[in-house]
Amino acid sequence: MPQLNPDPWFTILIFTWAVFLTILPNKVTSHKTPNEPTSKDSSSLMTEIWSWPWH
Repeated sequence: MPQLNPDPWFTILIFTWAVFLTILPNKVTSHKTPNEPTSKDSSSLMTEIWSWPWH
């Protein structure tokens, strides 16, 4: 039964994971988001107290 012979498939598995672990992380990390997040000024985040009309 050739399915039980791990010799060619194990080599393919190791080579595939070597490609995944060496080439693909560089391609994934090279992408940048189009709009980099910016920090907001904390003074602009202050809100006024809302006076509820039914109290």
